[in-house]
Amino acid sequence: MYLQQLYHLKPFTLNIKGKLKHFDRPLVMGIINATPDSFYSPSRALKTNIEAVVVKMIEEGVDIIDLGAYSSRPGSQDVSECEEIERLEWALRKIRSVSDSIIISVDTFRAEVARVSVLDYGADIVNDISGGLLDSAMIPAVAKLKVPYVLMHMRGNPQTMQQHCNYPAGVTAGVIKELSQRIIDARLAGICDIIVDPGFGFSKTVEQNYELMRNLQLIEDVFKLPVLVGISRKSMFTKPLGISAEQSLPATVTANTIAAINGASILRVHDVAAARQCVDVFCLTTMP
Repeated sequence: MYLQQLYHLKPFTLNIKGKLKHFDRPLVMGIINATPDSFYSPSRALKTNIEAVVVKMIEEGVDIIDLGAYSSRPGSQDVSECEEIERLEWALRKIRSVSDSIIISVDTFRAEVARVSVLDYGADIVNDISGGLLDSAMIPAVAKLKVPYVLMHMRGNPQTMQQHCNYPAGVTAGVIKELSQRIIDARLAGICDIIVDPGFGFSKTVEQNYELMRNLQLIEDVFKLPVLVGISRKSMFTKPLGISAEQSLPATVTANTIAAINGASILRVHDVAAARQCVDVFCLTTMP
C-alpha cells in the first residue's frame, strides 16, 4: 500500500514511425555498443555476435535497443563522424535483420549521424547525450525527422565533462535550469516527443549523482515528460562500494528500483533480464 501511495504511474506515448504507441509501465532499454572501448566490455557488439545479442535481449523482454558507436565514458577518445556512421551502418543492418519491429534508439550527438541512422537504416529514436549542444544542427534535424528525442544533460564533451561539475545552486537546480532551456529550444524547433535524461555520470560527481537520484521525482514533476535513467554499472556504484563494473549488478538493480519509484519511465541497462524482472516485480507491487 505504501508504494502504491508513493508512486503514481504516469502513462506516456511515443510516435514510432507514424504510429502512436502508449506505454503504462517503465520501459527497459538495452545497451549495445558498436565500439571497442565502452567502459563495460560485455556491452560491446562484434560483427560475429550482434545478432545473438539482439535475439537474447528480445527473448529477455527488452522494449528498446539503444545502439551507440561513440564511447562517451569520461576521457574517451574522439571518433570521426565518418567512422561513427560506418560502425552504426553494419550494426543497424544486423539488428533489423533480426527484427523489423523492435524499437531502436541511436545514441549520437551528431545531426548527420542521426539523419542517416533514421532515414537509411530504420532507427526510431535519437538519443543525444549533449541535448543539442555539441551540434547546433541536431535539434532542427530531429524536428525534421519527426522522431522522439532523448535530451540529456551534460556540460562540455566526453573528454572534458568531468571538469564541469560546479553547480552553485546545487546539481538538481542546475540540471533543471539547463535542461529547461534545451527543452524550450527543442519545442520551438518543432520536436513533439521529448524524453528527459538528467545525465547521471556526465558532468557530475558521485555525490551529485545520488542527489539527482533523490530528486528524480522533482525533475519529472517539473517537466512532466518521460524521464530516462541511465545508471547501469556506473562509477556511482563502483567507487563508493569499492567494486568493479562486473560486480555492480545488484547495486544497479537496487538503484533502478529506486528510480522507478521516483518516476523513471525508461531504464537504460546492460542487463535486460535483471531489469525486466525489476520492472515486473515493481509493477506487481505498485499496480492494483
